[in-house]
Amino acid sequence: MKEDSGIPLFGTSGIRREVDRDFIQLAFQVGMAVGILYDNVIIGRDTRTTGSAIQHSVISGLLASGARCSDTGILPTPTLAFAAREFKAGVMITASHNPPNYNGIKLLNPDGSAFSPAQQKEIEDLIHGGALSIAPWNKIQDDKVYNTAVEKHVSRILTRFSGGFKLKVVVDAGCGAGFFITPHVLARLGCDVTTINCYPNGIFPHDVEPVEANLGDLMRAVIETKAALGIAHDGDADRMMAIDDRGRFISGDKMLAILSRAAGAKKIVTTIDASMSIDEMGFKVLRTRVGDPYVSEELKKGGEFGGEPSGAWVFPQVSFCPDGIFAAAQIAAIASENMLSILVDSIPAYPVIRGSFKLNALVMPDLEKELEATKPLTIDRTDGFKLNFNDGWLLVRPSGTEPKIRLSAEANTEARAHQIYENGVQAIRYFLQEESK
Repeated sequence: MKEDSGIPLFGTSGIRREVDRDFIQLAFQVGMAVGILYDNVIIGRDTRTTGSAIQHSVISGLLASGARCSDTGILPTPTLAFAAREFKAGVMITASHNPPNYNGIKLLNPDGSAFSPAQQKEIEDLIHGGALSIAPWNKIQDDKVYNTAVEKHVSRILTRFSGGFKLKVVVDAGCGAGFFITPHVLARLGCDVTTINCYPNGIFPHDVEPVEANLGDLMRAVIETKAALGIAHDGDADRMMAIDDRGRFISGDKMLAILSRAAGAKKIVTTIDASMSIDEMGFKVLRTRVGDPYVSEELKKGGEFGGEPSGAWVFPQVSFCPDGIFAAAQIAAIASENMLSILVDSIPAYPVIRGSFKLNALVMPDLEKELEATKPLTIDRTDGFKLNFNDGWLLVRPSGTEPKIRLSAEANTEARAHQIYENGVQAIRYFLQEESK
């Protein structure tokens, strides 16, 4: 099978698709392409039901190319990324926060960063060009088992914290890859840990994206156990979001501020959809396209901390992969010294509204033209288009992981945020009607 050269393989976070025959075949091709370019590779997966099938397809491709391959089994993406420093590249089989019928392939460098666009193009060129070749039979090796990745990641995290955290914590891993390591790390740091959904199950008990709407059980558990903190992960635990001691979901923008302060950061890197409040808090802020690979790439040029409001937090002292496990330890350290609810309430915030619509991204230029009638002061085209007003902004961009257009709005007041957001919704509804004709 030769992949259709007209179909791009990579989105903002690797390759993600609903699992079917073509994806299984593509996984083999990706393995061959990676193995041709990188001769010593480590591979792992999250808990999805299709993970083993996709992983073994990639492993077959790696081995067929003549590369060496070490298999970690199920583990979080940041744990694999930390282990990748001993290899030429890492391959993580995960669709992160996508529904369980999806799966994906993330390609990682030894420093934990995602493959750059240039590296991705090399992979695509090999696949699209039909340049995949099988190694001679006497050059093909067995795959190896690598079983120390979790231990090494845990040890690295524990060296950064003094421990002795005498606080109750509730962890909801969503039955994803963080089901063991996060409770283990927190217990080692002295926390009294209560777990929900901390067992491996590829049919997730709730939508695995760690947003407020999906975390009702965690919020209730924090209140019922009188915990100081609740922690939630997505499917591969590269994301971490938190619940405060009053059972309230902490917004991604406030998490960004809290973690930036804890890191002692002066320069932070975040995404174009992060709140304008972060610019008012004394940080030097650099903004990128939405997607943690863009944050990590910019952090390589300098900066003490980076992240995006979706819950992806990058700690350069560990790796350039978002690390939900390290972030869990960090927020626990903060909660051991301060009541999170007081800390959260001390951070300024503006109303933010986010949503998404199933709409073909080809209409983006027409959408922008339609919304120019709202008379923005400036238009930023870093990612989709962002209309900037004197009292807020509207961001319209195609999703890099799903066939959707995402809409975000922020303003000085709730009423104005809703007005800006509704302007975007009305324009999108017009094009939805046009598509349905």
